[in-house]
Amino acid sequence: MARVVVITSGKGGVGKTTSCASIGTALAMQGFRTVLIDFDVGLRNLDLVMGCERRVVYDLINVLSGEANLSQALIKDKRVDGLYMLPASQTRDKDALTTEGVEQIINELKDDFDYILCDSPAGIERGAIMAMYFAEAAVVVTNPEVSSVRDSDRIIGLLDSRTRMAEEGKPVSAQLLITRYDPERVEHADMMSVQDIEEILAIPLVGVVPESDAVLRASNKGTPVVHDKESDAGQAYLDTTARFLGEERPMRFLEVERKGFLSRMFGGR
Repeated sequence: MARVVVITSGKGGVGKTTSCASIGTALAMQGFRTVLIDFDVGLRNLDLVMGCERRVVYDLINVLSGEANLSQALIKDKRVDGLYMLPASQTRDKDALTTEGVEQIINELKDDFDYILCDSPAGIERGAIMAMYFAEAAVVVTNPEVSSVRDSDRIIGLLDSRTRMAEEGKPVSAQLLITRYDPERVEHADMMSVQDIEEILAIPLVGVVPESDAVLRASNKGTPVVHDKESDAGQAYLDTTARFLGEERPMRFLEVERKGFLSRMFGGR
């Protein structure tokens, strides 16, 4: 039976879609059949990050409205076996999302997949509520800044109150993913520390992704950054996915990298 996971946060621009693409890709690399659903109706971006925007013919709303079936709308990833995505519509309204329709799609996907990752839009409107409603687990993505952390705290409250699991008296298993982390800025008190964020949000930490140019390069190429295994961000997403699957791995990228004497003498930065 598939596990339904929402990738969520209250604030836009924190890296939800990047995280959904990379965690989903890493799960498929591990041999799990994985499907990513973009719930950001009207402003879809997951297809761009996955590099399949030119292959979109039908979308989530087409399936919900009966204009296409699920097999017509699913897009198979060309790089990793067992990885698919269901794009959002760019032209429809979020009101087209219905609880009954989303449930039918998720139930149909459960027959064929191990993991269903729901890429939530920012905010707390209908698209975000629909993305989280059927989730059994959540990855709450936040940046190390006060406004992002505050909005993530609000999202944790919604996971505890506005999901089917909550209605049944069961908690959604929520984990924290911190993105765009810069230990040097933390050291200079320009950014919140991991410990500060953990203390406020009080959910288990599943990963820390450092600020990295590799994320932007990968996004512009339409390739999830987890494919760049030489980059710090790519390694961080591999670590995050391993921890999500229950493996114990030490947290990396939390400390400022200190340059040695010779590196400083000969121009190392």
